[in-house]
Amino acid sequence: MSDLPRMAAPARRALATAGITTLTDLTRCTEPQVAALHGMGPKALELLREAMQERGLVFAASSRDLPR
Repeated sequence: MSDLPRMAAPARRALATAGITTLTDLTRCTEPQVAALHGMGPKALELLREAMQERGLVFAASSRDLPR
């Protein structure tokens, strides 16, 4: 069962199309990658951010955030 928060249908479809069905799936994506999904709006992104934070999860670091 999905632990994704309730959000608008376009955002749910965008995540499903990308193969994202759980909050843990989001930890493999950067926030900009998720934000760029067609149908993902700022409110849905905020809901995801809050739900992840409640569970101690974070989006993947961007390549420029990684140590060299």
